[in-house]
Amino acid sequence: MNNFVIIFFFLFLGLILQHVKQFPTDIYKTINKIVVYVCLPAITLFYIPKVKWSTELLFPMGAGWISFLVAFAFFHFLGRKLGWSNKLIGCLILTAGLSNTSFLGYPIIEALYGKDGLKTAVLVDQAGTFVVVSTLGVFVAAFYSKGSPDAASILKKVFLFPPFLTFVVACLMNVFKYDFDETLQSYLLQLGSFVTPLALSSVGLQLRFDKRSQHWKFLRLGLLFKLILIPFIILVVYVFILKQHSEVIKVTIMEMAMAPMITGAILATTYGLKPRLSSMMIGFGIPISFLTLAVWYFILNFVI
Repeated sequence: MNNFVIIFFFLFLGLILQHVKQFPTDIYKTINKIVVYVCLPAITLFYIPKVKWSTELLFPMGAGWISFLVAFAFFHFLGRKLGWSNKLIGCLILTAGLSNTSFLGYPIIEALYGKDGLKTAVLVDQAGTFVVVSTLGVFVAAFYSKGSPDAASILKKVFLFPPFLTFVVACLMNVFKYDFDETLQSYLLQLGSFVTPLALSSVGLQLRFDKRSQHWKFLRLGLLFKLILIPFIILVVYVFILKQHSEVIKVTIMEMAMAPMITGAILATTYGLKPRLSSMMIGFGIPISFLTLAVWYFILNFVI
């Protein structure tokens, strides 16, 4: 319960600070850098070396890839059939196909499933969603903005991104059964503990509600796909088809039920793919997801 109080406290703190004139609201850019370049790598280096690898871990690692490919197929063919613009199709793929598995996912999963659940969340995010947005996400953004995807620049973005580099290092540490001494581990854990207050404050600072937008029907479709259809598909595939029943699967499905990924929305905006709709997917998706996540939590406890 305390974790949920913290989640809402820092989320609303960010919302309130938006309206304080003396407060630099664009400070979220600096906060995001601290989270991405310091806190997330610290969590990765703390947890990944301790993971006991098994075939079961392929499920959390693959969920983000499945979700994005399904989103690509769904919005590409629907958009072509209905005559949507490339920018609209690209926007919906990037915002509805990627989950906020770190900024929102980490604190929520830790609140619901504890430290063990957080280990799975790190795998879903680092080996799944993050790599997807850095590769397929960049390709989709470039393709639908009528640019030409540059393979070299894509690879550079992936391999030079600190969280990905630390994920590779952490995996090597796991393979060679090496871990840091207890003192350094405690520092990593302390750095990682700042993810919740910093990330959620950042989210609060970025939330925007544009009531006059003309994108309402696309917003409804995008959020229906992201918050309901995607976790349902993963549930059917993992639980009913592949017969997987474990807490790892619960965490994986909950991660796929998170609100749209902020990085995906930023990528869409950067490439000019319906920036207002991208912001709306984040601004409305995050608060609505708190309700849908509660529903999914009870469904998963009943089914699995």
